[in-house]
Amino acid sequence: MPRAVVGHAFGPPETYRLETRDPGRPGPGEVRVAIKAAGLSYVDVLTARGEYQFKPPLPFVPGSEYAGIVEQVGEGVADLTVGDRVYGSGMGGILAEAAIFPARTVKRVPSGMALEEAAVFAVNYLTAWHALVDRARARTGETLLVLGAAGGTGFAAIQIGKQLGLRVIASASSVDKQAAALAGGADAIVTSGAADWREQVKAANEGKPIDIVFDGVGGDATEPAFRTLGFDGRHLVIGFPAGIPALKTNLALLKSASLVGVHLRHAGMERPDLLAEGGRKVAELAAQGLIRPAIASRYSIEDYVTAMNEAFSGKAAGRVVVVMD
Repeated sequence: MPRAVVGHAFGPPETYRLETRDPGRPGPGEVRVAIKAAGLSYVDVLTARGEYQFKPPLPFVPGSEYAGIVEQVGEGVADLTVGDRVYGSGMGGILAEAAIFPARTVKRVPSGMALEEAAVFAVNYLTAWHALVDRARARTGETLLVLGAAGGTGFAAIQIGKQLGLRVIASASSVDKQAAALAGGADAIVTSGAADWREQVKAANEGKPIDIVFDGVGGDATEPAFRTLGFDGRHLVIGFPAGIPALKTNLALLKSASLVGVHLRHAGMERPDLLAEGGRKVAELAAQGLIRPAIASRYSIEDYVTAMNEAFSGKAAGRVVVVMD
């Protein structure tokens, strides 16, 4: 009998339990997947704690990204077969050894990519692509400043930015995180939280203003980053684990710069065609070996509490993965 991490009430990881949970057979248009690896993020744990912007129904199985093997195929599913290596995402229901998904949301793993990598690929890289291509309309030769550069979306933004022909400056707090950002392809590094942070950014860009800020941090980092922008600069709001900042609107006027929201779920509802195209693009880059997620830690499903706490801490230089076998 497959198992899942289940919460009967919202709370910290310690309130969740590993229980037997059989998802049953897939219905029409569905597939049953034997999940082999699941990615964990800050938002996953925030949702499990009941502190995210919406609360899912209980009982709740955390997680939003997975990779695994198709076990069963429901009626009407023609493009997936038993044994296919697949990956995808969902709003919960992932930290489990088996789950059922709509077949339209399930994709084959790009050739050459391990299942553990695929488990932390879809959301981060599609977010980075959507942010830079669809929302920022990045142009070759522009400069991109990435906050939280060793996090999942930050690391993806570095790699996507380089593929788009951008000069990438990565902001990271520790030596390990800075090394990870450089390994991901960053052209220059600055130290997050440093007293001379803005001077470091200016020096890294040869005294010129920044074109695009990729902000997956929020808090006290947002205003100084916005101030680095030049004419027609775009500040991409990805998330705010450091807190929701307040930004004076006169800054946007004085700089002729824009504050741009990036909400993948909303984009999926309003422009599914746009995200589908982005998904195809990042899958092609992955199949060519041009982009790869960084994995910081691997845990067994029995160690889900430690894994969730590490993902929530934000200290990992890369992604946290739970391996089911």
